[in-house]
Amino acid sequence: MAIVELTKDNFETTVNDNAMVIVDFWAPWCGPCRGFAPVYEKASDQHPDVVFAKVNTDEQQELAGAFGIRSIPTLMVFREKVILFQQAGALPGNALEQVISQAKSLDMAKVHQEISAHQEQKERGTA
Repeated sequence: MAIVELTKDNFETTVNDNAMVIVDFWAPWCGPCRGFAPVYEKASDQHPDVVFAKVNTDEQQELAGAFGIRSIPTLMVFREKVILFQQAGALPGNALEQVISQAKSLDMAKVHQEISAHQEQKERGTA
């Protein structure tokens, strides 16, 4: 599957309209980013049910800032609009596969329930 280039204009739509989106925050001058690119592309070929996307942090500084990206590459996994995973640094292929498998296997009903419970606690000031 082709890797989607994300901008501030299509980021929200992409995350909201797809069940699972993996985002690679990168820059063209970043050596580890260039080294991670083939690993990321291979994973995108192996998981056609997942949207693989990239954010060029040089061109999309506002978007990178909104997510507090301080080092690149940074990988984020969104499922049902929830950030399940965020980590700076290039992952080896087997570690990326592990992250994808774990994200796919999560019971999202339970995740949403936990988020709601946490929000309620925060609103009551007990968190």
